Amino acid sequence: MFYNIFYNILQFLHLISFVFMSVPLFNLIIVNERALLGTAFVYSADRYMENIIRRGAVRCFVFQASVLITGVLLLIFGPLGIEALWQSWVLLTKTALLFTLMGLLSYVHFSLQPKIEALLANLGADSPVPEGLMGRLKPYRIRRKKLATFCLFLVITTIILGLQVYGTFHPLLNIALIILAGLFALRANKTLVRFGWF
Repeated sequence: MFYNIFYNILQFLHLISFVFMSVPLFNLIIVNERALLGTAFVYSADRYMENIIRRGAVRCFVFQASVLITGVLLLIFGPLGIEALWQSWVLLTKTALLFTLMGLLSYVHFSLQPKIEALLANLGADSPVPEGLMGRLKPYRIRRKKLATFCLFLVITTIILGLQVYGTFHPLLNIALIILAGLFALRANKTLVRFGWF
């Protein structure tokens, strides 16, 4: 009985950690909401947006680590065994996608975000906006937005594969779902997704 409860808790933690890895979607929504204010630098809005994105990365690292740890424990204590990690194409692909997500998040957090922060470091609410600031910020923000879109696609694809640990879908269904994941990620990049799927 204790074993079953422990295993069920691991399943819950694994699933809820994946749900909370939806940070790329909400970062895209934040960026698109900010765009409604226009192209001029607005300290309060820009600083607020950057704070949310910067701090969200740390949360996402925790959720990614939780997915990895609970996933390994589910294999060790579950019916598949740890060898399923390299024997099942689904689990192998899922794991590779998770490490790809970790790498992309690390790149954004440790390379792109510090460059953005450096440009904003000496600004305050009453500071004059340096000439050309938005032009210098734009390339980093565009690259970060593209990476968030790609990460959202990877998260959805990983969830699609996660549903197939114990039984795979028809290949055509997999292809269709992955195409839909890509289309939704592109839509989240371009629009505010005000009504969810619609």
